[in-house]
Amino acid sequence: MLTKNVVIAHRGASGYAPEHTFSSFDMSHFDMRADYIELDVQMTLDGEIIIMHDETVERTAGLPGVIKEMTLAEIKKIDVGSWYNKKFPELQREFYTGQTIPTLDEIIGRYGAVNYYIETKAPEVYPGMEGRLVDILDTHGLLTPERLHNKQTVIQSFSMESLIKVHNLVPLMPLLLLAKKEVLRHMTDEDLKQINDFVYAVGPSIKDLDQPLIERLHRLGFLVFPYTLNKPEDMKRLIDAGIDGAFTNYADRLRTAFNAENSEIFDEQDSM
Repeated sequence: MLTKNVVIAHRGASGYAPEHTFSSFDMSHFDMRADYIELDVQMTLDGEIIIMHDETVERTAGLPGVIKEMTLAEIKKIDVGSWYNKKFPELQREFYTGQTIPTLDEIIGRYGAVNYYIETKAPEVYPGMEGRLVDILDTHGLLTPERLHNKQTVIQSFSMESLIKVHNLVPLMPLLLLAKKEVLRHMTDEDLKQINDFVYAVGPSIKDLDQPLIERLHRLGFLVFPYTLNKPEDMKRLIDAGIDGAFTNYADRLRTAFNAENSEIFDEQDSM
């Protein structure tokens, strides 16, 4: 079970390649050896789970289109790689052009039984998303007792309601609560203890995270994985303050900052 120096590749290697594309995930997983692939899920008009941060395709495709109003066939026609070459000419690669939006099925088909952090994005927009997500994970064998115990398949969300739905479907599912600035700081210990009954980790914003808050969250039983840790000075500050891992667009930088290049993903005694 990986609980220390955890490198979570935020939308893949999104600091170097177009987010949520195979090029981005390939780089973070095969080249940088991040501990987890992190991705956001949305749901199409015809009920397919796709990998996308926004509810529209405008930012990453430069086209109008609301995902919940589009079929998978329509979405598969969209190029979500070209924008990156235009926005970041110093990082452009010819093969980024033509990258398409992957489905969750395609991601698992490509990377197999690796470690996943999956965020239910805007779950209130997609009734039944949690059930569809769980079905796909189960079909691919990612909800075995061993994987759940080792926290290899983790669901995360800013929505407590969504996490509760997942918990009701799979009581042993490892869950992480994402929290915007100030949210965790202003929650009472009692409220946090109640959440810790089924949420094992929290993902605070780095904007207000400090050592006293990290220590408080640890004392209440949580692992602490802040988002999004990209700058060297922030990495040093929060690693020194005691974080357990982090979401990052630069998995290579964070691995170096943790000085954990040879860390093992799992402890064999915890693999039962």
